[in-house]
Amino acid sequence: MRVIIGGGGRVGTGLAKALRSEDKDVVLVDNSARAVKNSQGMDILVIHGDITQRGKFIEAGIESAQVYVAATNSDERNILSCALAKHVHKERTKGDGELMTICRVRNPIFVKEYESGKLAKWAGVDHVVHPVDGAIERLMSGLKSSSLTEVIPFEADAFIVELNVKSEAGGVVHRTLRDSGEKVEGGMPLIVGLKRDGMLGKVPTADDQILPNDRVAIATAGEASFNRILRIFGHEAVDFPDKPKVIIFGAGLIGVRLAKAWLDADGSVTVVERDLEKANNLAGSEIGSRKGIEIIHGDHLDKGLLSEIEISSHDIAISALDDDNASIAAALLASDMGVERTGLILYDADLVNVVRRMGITFSVDRKRVAIDTILARIHTELPGPYAVLSTVPDVVGICLPIKSENKFAGDTIENAGLPDYCKVAFIQRQNIHNEWETMRPSPQKTLLEGDRLTIFLPPDRVDDLEKKFKV
Repeated sequence: MRVIIGGGGRVGTGLAKALRSEDKDVVLVDNSARAVKNSQGMDILVIHGDITQRGKFIEAGIESAQVYVAATNSDERNILSCALAKHVHKERTKGDGELMTICRVRNPIFVKEYESGKLAKWAGVDHVVHPVDGAIERLMSGLKSSSLTEVIPFEADAFIVELNVKSEAGGVVHRTLRDSGEKVEGGMPLIVGLKRDGMLGKVPTADDQILPNDRVAIATAGEASFNRILRIFGHEAVDFPDKPKVIIFGAGLIGVRLAKAWLDADGSVTVVERDLEKANNLAGSEIGSRKGIEIIHGDHLDKGLLSEIEISSHDIAISALDDDNASIAAALLASDMGVERTGLILYDADLVNVVRRMGITFSVDRKRVAIDTILARIHTELPGPYAVLSTVPDVVGICLPIKSENKFAGDTIENAGLPDYCKVAFIQRQNIHNEWETMRPSPQKTLLEGDRLTIFLPPDRVDDLEKKFKV
């Protein structure tokens, strides 16, 4: 498969790296000499040029491409380049073959155009990636724990959580996974990724040993399981309130979406906005009229104001400002004034690990969410999320359907003959109400036609597994 990526920023280069790890043929086009230089050394074709110029698509070999991803920071350029890519591909192939276009956008207006089906008609955009809701979902799940490094929702109440192993984890450290299973009350959580300093990440086997400071990725069902996992691996767990009291700094796009999400989760919300127009717009909106929300026009760095609204009585403070540094400052001030849990959605990926060392509870890199979302779109035959693990980057998770032609439909996992290089994390099955439910993959569990398997494996084996499943 050949994938052309327009835009050599963090999303474009991160996507290129992930696709190359699957041995996909990747071409990256960007008009910044710096971006081109940064992309070199990745074993991809890098072209210096403008993605709104027909000649650059010809130079990139558009006629042999199956996917074009527009991933610059400009919605308008991304949309225009998708339209142009479709047209050039049709010209060069004389209509023989299809090109799927994936467009990264920020403006909700374009999202609405896509959801109505109109963007595909006038701009040739097959899929839109707008990672805000995905980032909010990850942030909310992460804030319900006290020490998780990453939380990746995998639909149907299934999660992958990532964390460091502490020396206090007496039941698991210096033991193999097989031995730990006998020591941990209630059974050992299912580890699907293991990373140790100086070594590549891997899908662990029963004979792999766990050491202090290892980074592990664990498959689990339900947020209620997070605290048990934290305790097993040596962390202190703090219970989360049923009806959290949340303060949000900023009434922009992300702040408003956060407010709605927490209200939907039965929380009460206070929004502090420095800009009077934004505060008034939220107050006059449907969300602003809901029960449980208070909107305050004022400075989020005004200690007097924060004391007056009793910020220390809030369970969570989330900073949703347009500037990362301003968001960090607001979250740190909230922490200093007594808020136990603080959260951020960041633009700069390099700051995600930095802010944790500052004491901020949980942060999300929205560009990484964008990469995962684009990868899920590229793997169109795979129903569900596709995720590159954050702390175990040499392992990816995918969802695979069980079809009637799969020989192991009707067999148990133990007898299915799945390759040794992969590990099943979840079985997801539809109930009588057509709702997906998540089950733990015990060896004796029978696989039925229509089930979805969430499987973790090295990225360079994804193609092999797809061929084995004939997806």
